[in-house]
Amino acid sequence: MPQTHPTVVVLTALALEYAAVRAHLPEREELVRDGDGTRVEYGRPAGTEWHLALAELGEGAKTAAALTTQIIDWLEPEAVLFVGVAGSLKADIGIGDVVVGTKVYGIHGGKQTPDGFLVRPEAWPVSNALLGAARSAVRDMSGVRAHFKPIASGDVVLADAGSEIAEHLRRHYNDAAAIEMEGAGAVHAAHLNGQIHALVIRGISDHADAAKHEADALGSQQRAAAQAASVAVAVLRKHRPRGSSDPKGAPRHGGGAGTTYGGDHIDFRGGTFHGPVIGKQTGERR
Repeated sequence: MPQTHPTVVVLTALALEYAAVRAHLPEREELVRDGDGTRVEYGRPAGTEWHLALAELGEGAKTAAALTTQIIDWLEPEAVLFVGVAGSLKADIGIGDVVVGTKVYGIHGGKQTPDGFLVRPEAWPVSNALLGAARSAVRDMSGVRAHFKPIASGDVVLADAGSEIAEHLRRHYNDAAAIEMEGAGAVHAAHLNGQIHALVIRGISDHADAAKHEADALGSQQRAAAQAASVAVAVLRKHRPRGSSDPKGAPRHGGGAGTTYGGDHIDFRGGTFHGPVIGKQTGERR
């Protein structure tokens, strides 16, 4: 059931992450897809042009990839954000900070040989437009300490800084600032679609060490999820849907007559032409 107004999908893994984003949707309705039963809540965050479809997927990259693909196919969004909590991999990135992923690593690829494990890294870039919106948004958020760094993603909960997997990250993904479980799956699904902006926003709830349980018990996950959700909504206030105008009326993306807006169509709005224009009018949503 594709929507006729600009839609962004916000994905979460945990109930507390879902609740943090849901708090920004004062009015919402539940939508259920016929056939597979995929379920979202749908509403409009205050101060944005977007209608937001919120989904709780559960844990793991494979689940995230599969369900993200289903939701994209159903709702045809312009953007996908994965929002939630993560463990910090850097001493200077503390609990309550927010990491906005500049790229997402899949950390499990490689080949085991007699000489050891040979890493075959995977990395997915995120949307430059959403990154720019995030950088602009956090400048005015005095209560948020944000970092723009790569994020490591794998099917592991890291609670031992001296473990083999922690050493693997330090050796092969040294620039990664946080570790989580679902971002790679969601970004990969958006990447395969080819038309969708994607971004991962994670609040730091622990230091990926033996103190994780203590931090969680003190409410660090709720605090981190709330920070990530507030950044996500601030990003949507900055990032406008395709074809909308800025407050002075200039088209987005520097668009004008003859500007291509993705896909195989050309937008001729506002242009002056001297001669025939040949094209095809369809009922498809732009």
